[in-house]
Amino acid sequence: MAKAAAYRLPTDRPHVMGILNVTPDSFSDGGRHAVAETAIAHAKAMIAQGADILDVGGESTRPGSDPVSLDVEWSRLDPILDKVIALGTPVSIDTYKAEIARRACAAGAVIVNDVWGLQKDPAMADTVAEAGVHVVMMHNRPQADAGLDILADIDRFFETSMQLAERAGIAKDKQILDPGFGFGKTIDQNFIVLNRFETLKKHGLPLLAGASRKRMIGAVLQAETADRLYGSMAVHMTAMLKGASIVRAHDVGPHADCVRMLEATLLERNPT
Repeated sequence: MAKAAAYRLPTDRPHVMGILNVTPDSFSDGGRHAVAETAIAHAKAMIAQGADILDVGGESTRPGSDPVSLDVEWSRLDPILDKVIALGTPVSIDTYKAEIARRACAAGAVIVNDVWGLQKDPAMADTVAEAGVHVVMMHNRPQADAGLDILADIDRFFETSMQLAERAGIAKDKQILDPGFGFGKTIDQNFIVLNRFETLKKHGLPLLAGASRKRMIGAVLQAETADRLYGSMAVHMTAMLKGASIVRAHDVGPHADCVRMLEATLLERNPT
């Protein structure tokens, strides 16, 4: 656990979290990296393109996906996790199951990315605290409700997640919030969240934005999943300008370029 204890999320600039799905049914890249050799090669490519963090997932968490057992999820992760961690870039485990998180952190993962914000598995908060790792606490709902005040709902959810983290002993500087673009929200609600993204800073924690290739982009651009790169970059650049510390993306290289241009602009320095 020494590596987890030593890791601190840098605050000098937004960071790019590259997505590594080892699943057959993820909405964007399901099945593409399910073979260990392919997954490792993709991880290396993302690092070369500028990934600051690799987010590894063994179960699709897209809305409407079928849940898988702990054993199935781990069987997808086990052949590749040690090898990805050995590449030296900080690794996040994308899971809402405490036992998967425990195993991944024991292997060297330094972030748990929980799409249910510590509220799905009652053992998750204690597991994260014991491992001494960072945690991404994402807002989620079982289904969208068009009549809901989505920002108020996110605030309530975050308060519950932060209380669970505090009671378990997760240090404040290891907590990260994610409003959950595409999860339990209508298209309009996703854009309300984006337009008010800066208001989420009131919770006093780093913010993650993860809209890569999502339906909210396809709805505006009338573009299929594979053709949503530019829309993803537009959403993420907006979120970074409004305070996002991390953007979670399939296309690492273009997003790393966005970060460099944003950094140069905000520091008013010559990028050359």
